[in-house]
Amino acid sequence: MALQEQLDRFKKQQEKCQSTLSSIASSKVGSRKPNTPVVATNASANGRNSRTGVKFSSDTERLQQINNIRKAPVGAQMKRVIDLLLETRQAFTPEQINEACYVDMRANKDVFGSLRKNPKVEYDGQRFSYKAKYGLKEKSELLQLIRRYPEGLAVFDLKDAYPNVMEDLQALKAAGQIWLLSNFDSQDDITYPNDPKANIKVDDDLKQLFRSIELPR
Repeated sequence: MALQEQLDRFKKQQEKCQSTLSSIASSKVGSRKPNTPVVATNASANGRNSRTGVKFSSDTERLQQINNIRKAPVGAQMKRVIDLLLETRQAFTPEQINEACYVDMRANKDVFGSLRKNPKVEYDGQRFSYKAKYGLKEKSELLQLIRRYPEGLAVFDLKDAYPNVMEDLQALKAAGQIWLLSNFDSQDDITYPNDPKANIKVDDDLKQLFRSIELPR
């Protein structure tokens, strides 16, 4: 009987130990955290660092460009503003000019004052805009202007009248409404009206010279 009691006691101890081990194993499994994807996290971090690096590089380049523009001579900054006004044909405040081409006229009074006096710039007290020699907007106005100058009008003075003025000059020439001739002295083109109502006076000496030219036979 003593032996049987010892065996029973041993079995109970074994069962207790087994139960304890199972409990410990279960608690470890429940408390274990899922594996963190280290590689993915690192890759994500590297991606962020890469994008941050690109952004930092772009910002640095932009700031350097702005600094170079604002340190440039007054004439160079004026040209930058006038080119903006010519290309857009819009009116800009000094703040809008600063945003568009980085010329800070509020900080640089020399640029501000010189632009106000420039013959190619119109300033209404608030905004700057481009000022062409002739305030034209389209082809019919261009033709009317040319007809007012039967002695000829320099194409150079018309080039900046409005964006498509050169195309309109060629169209008027093709339609036979104007002449485009070269000036041998200045090598600049001159436009003349081809209008029957326009009285063009030809010098007598020029007529005589023309008649004296022998044509090849």
